[in-house]
Amino acid sequence: MAPSAEDRLDLPVVGERQSLREQVAHALRAALITGEMRPGVVYSAPVLAAQFGVSATPVREAMLDLAKEGLVEAVRNKGFRVTELSERDLDELTEIRRLIEVPTVARLADRARADSFELLRPVAQQIVDAAERGDLLAYVDADIRFHVDLLALAGNAHLVEVVRDLRKRARLYGLSALSARGGLVDSAREHLDLLDLLSAGDAGGSERLMRNHIQHVRGIWASKSE
Repeated sequence: MAPSAEDRLDLPVVGERQSLREQVAHALRAALITGEMRPGVVYSAPVLAAQFGVSATPVREAMLDLAKEGLVEAVRNKGFRVTELSERDLDELTEIRRLIEVPTVARLADRARADSFELLRPVAQQIVDAAERGDLLAYVDADIRFHVDLLALAGNAHLVEVVRDLRKRARLYGLSALSARGGLVDSAREHLDLLDLLSAGDAGGSERLMRNHIQHVRGIWASKSE
């Protein structure tokens, strides 16, 4: 079934590096986070499959994976509906992220770790590059990789998984509007600034930037109407 123009999502064509199921699930998570896939809307596996250029089976399997994560819910004989998050949900997710990420990142600040931070600079630059060209899915993908890899330096695998799960549940409804206004690039560059502070051993500066960054992101989450 071919999608109509108004139903078509800006999804990538999947390749062969991962299983089709994994690639589709990854792309759909990014589309959920950016708001490309909207809350309350029912999406059909065959329609999405046509956009991905694959059969409906890996798309249906990927959507079932997302349903297990609570990101979508199955609608009998129709497809899958994107789960809605309330303002309270977003506030609580923000609070958890702040409690975990701010002190953890601040503790990483150490000149002795400069080489480890430099390994993350290409990913931080990818975030900026994606913001500059307005590629929201690439922006979200690089942003998640950056923050997860940064937190991994703390050596707590359980903490990393908690944050990864929180980020899967994020909804950056205002990302497109922010990009259109040219403000996304400034947010993207904060990742490079954070690496500079961490490499300089500036724990206080890293903590302030991280706290502001998370609050900034909460503002993007709230922009449902933009």
